[in-house]
Amino acid sequence: MDGRLQTRVQRYGWDAAAAYYHDGWQAQLRPAHDLLLDIVALAPGQRVVETACGTGLVTSRIADAVGPEGSVLATDLSGNMIEELGRILEASAYPTVLAKRMAADRLDVPDSAFDVGICALGLMYVPDPRTAVAELARVVRPGGVVAATVWGERRNCGWAEVFPIVDARVASEVCPMFFATGAKRALVTNFENAELQEVQERRQFETLSFRTAEDVVNSVLLGGPVALAVKRFSDEVWDEVKKEFLASVSDYRNSDGSYHIPGEFLTVRGIR
Repeated sequence: MDGRLQTRVQRYGWDAAAAYYHDGWQAQLRPAHDLLLDIVALAPGQRVVETACGTGLVTSRIADAVGPEGSVLATDLSGNMIEELGRILEASAYPTVLAKRMAADRLDVPDSAFDVGICALGLMYVPDPRTAVAELARVVRPGGVVAATVWGERRNCGWAEVFPIVDARVASEVCPMFFATGAKRALVTNFENAELQEVQERRQFETLSFRTAEDVVNSVLLGGPVALAVKRFSDEVWDEVKKEFLASVSDYRNSDGSYHIPGEFLTVRGIR
């Protein structure tokens, strides 16, 4: 897909997912976010840029870590995500966070403006992840930290059948690229190409817990990467897709109706 078209698809897709994303993924992604923040080791007073911030699952935690003397620029391609983040930040009183709509591979900020650059589970959607990593490296000062977390290999993510199920009805243009950054050395190579030093890689296997089938559907289908495609379904097709997707994760269903679905994350850190 042409890069500009892909960017547009992602923008409208995450606009569609915004209403379901925060509640749908907050608990499930926290272990990955915990590792990312642990590896970055933020300190009070630091200036941080976060790309593909979504509704701010990590943003408020970054703001807490850098404290009132630090600052956070949180960026996302989706206007709806940024609006939702703005409401959350206003309700939580985080005056040190500035939320702006901005593409991860085209950051409208000066060189060396930040101490730390972070991207939590957003590089899978960028037309060229290498460019997005290079942009983070560009805007971080020499000696600063760049870190990113992505989903791991497809075979280790129990919900991955959602892509062929949706693509059988309408091309979502997500499946071919989604797991590419989680392949062996793929993200490490992007960091090295951006001339980042002391590059470290950590793989992490987690269990994603969902209370009900409805929670699984809301998170993965309505609040995830296929949300735009789902909006185009008729009621009949939507019922078919839900049924087929739940069948694909039925091995992870517990006797009480909850689901424990495996997932893999990959986190990479480097120094400019």
